[in-house]
Amino acid sequence: MSTTLPAPTPVAPAAPDASPRTYLVKTLGCQMNVHDSEHMAGMLEQAGYVAATPADAAAEDADVIVINTCAVRENAADKLYGNLGRLAGTKRARPGMQIAVGGCLAQKDRAGIVARAPWVDVVFGTHNLDVLPVLLERARHNQQAEVEIAESLQVFPSTLPTRRESVYAGWVSISVGCNNTCTFCIVPHLRGKERDRRPGEVLAEVQALVQQGAIEVTLLGQNVNSYGVEFGDRGAFAKLLRAAGATDGLERLRFTSPHPAAFTDDVIEAMAATPTVMPQLHMPLQSGSDRVLRAMRRSYRAERFLGILDRVRAAMPDAAITTDIIVGFPGETEEDFAETLRVVEASRFSSAFTFQYSPRPGTPAADLPDQLPKAVVQERYERLVALQERISLEENQAQVGRTVEVLVAEGEGRKDGATDRLSGRAQDNRLVHLALPPGLAPQDAPRPGDLVTVTLTHGAPHHLVADSAATGGTFAVRRTRAGDAWAARQSGEDSHDHGGAGDACGTGAPAGPVVLGLPTIGLRGA
Repeated sequence: MSTTLPAPTPVAPAAPDASPRTYLVKTLGCQMNVHDSEHMAGMLEQAGYVAATPADAAAEDADVIVINTCAVRENAADKLYGNLGRLAGTKRARPGMQIAVGGCLAQKDRAGIVARAPWVDVVFGTHNLDVLPVLLERARHNQQAEVEIAESLQVFPSTLPTRRESVYAGWVSISVGCNNTCTFCIVPHLRGKERDRRPGEVLAEVQALVQQGAIEVTLLGQNVNSYGVEFGDRGAFAKLLRAAGATDGLERLRFTSPHPAAFTDDVIEAMAATPTVMPQLHMPLQSGSDRVLRAMRRSYRAERFLGILDRVRAAMPDAAITTDIIVGFPGETEEDFAETLRVVEASRFSSAFTFQYSPRPGTPAADLPDQLPKAVVQERYERLVALQERISLEENQAQVGRTVEVLVAEGEGRKDGATDRLSGRAQDNRLVHLALPPGLAPQDAPRPGDLVTVTLTHGAPHHLVADSAATGGTFAVRRTRAGDAWAARQSGEDSHDHGGAGDACGTGAPAGPVVLGLPTIGLRGA
């Protein structure tokens, strides 16, 4: 579908000798959206745009602002239109500025976005990310809004130019779309049927990332462990884990998110046998009640779910397991909810993304009877959060005394400046705030991308603290290629073009996609 609507605030074409136009990409939603935003940024840079500086990005001061939307939760539209409402005034004060909206909500609402926010210049969907630069130029030339929504995938996103948000860790998409029919989920409608990349293409992208300095890669898919269904190999995902994990120079391999119904023992064996695959698993539960799981069309039951966790922990005793849980699905009884609490208690998740059910128009669950009162859902949600908070605290406190290797990250610890700590992720993906030894020279401090060995000294529900260095205890820094790549980006030494399809690199630009609302591991309400 392609629709053109008038915009009340025409955009004047840029002068031929004007400076390069700046851009900012804001991301609402999941890891898949974050990676899509990296493609959007890559295409814009290939078209001659430059990233807004960090200061300009914080002030939303750019010639082009792209909002990559999510449609999974009920408040997704509120987030989008809240952003658009704020940007309306910015656009009035900045002649020539353009606003583009892409992603799942754009795929769903289409021309309705321009009807509701007529200052938007471009709307594009999940199936045609590649049209963004063309639509922006067309809107500038025609001085009217451009809306283009494809009904099926036009170009596999991983073939597009990419501006990586991080040089030391990266995403690699192995599939897009979903073949499941969960009654609460709108993703299959917006992302389409599952499409799998060929293994050689995936491995080539992993290798390219590593060559650019990355030491950690996360494989992405809507149902990542269903990989291979399109070309008829049910064992393809386990094979891919082993092959990707053997990439020379790769130190950490992760994946998200698997589906319990398709999670097989060969995947567990591949995880345990491949040293680079991290002892971490995100396994969505959604509900502990078999009756509710049937109503959700989740093709597994609670005991199968718990059995998977048992087998994972038997193979990898130190594995940290996280999950997703929905509270208040239509018809959920107190007995059903008690079953969820039972399974959560038995699962000992290190953390959980917990959500209150919200009906999504276009999903079967939205039309189910027995939609629960908000007060009931809220009360159950609070009980679940309290339970998981206790479990998370107990699990993290049990980590105290362990010596772990932390991949130092950029921007993980909001209070690092005040506490004189650095932050990063342990091998099991737990967030660790670590102290530096007294008197450490700045040039000797670990950089994002470096690996630091420390001993854990404190556990809280959502993070761990490692202050061993402050008292003369464990502290060892391993400077890495990833840290070198981060330093090169900071100095601008790694700048280069995005001419090749599927460019797996970062650039020297100071600012990339800005992530808004990406869940961090912990307990958060929807």
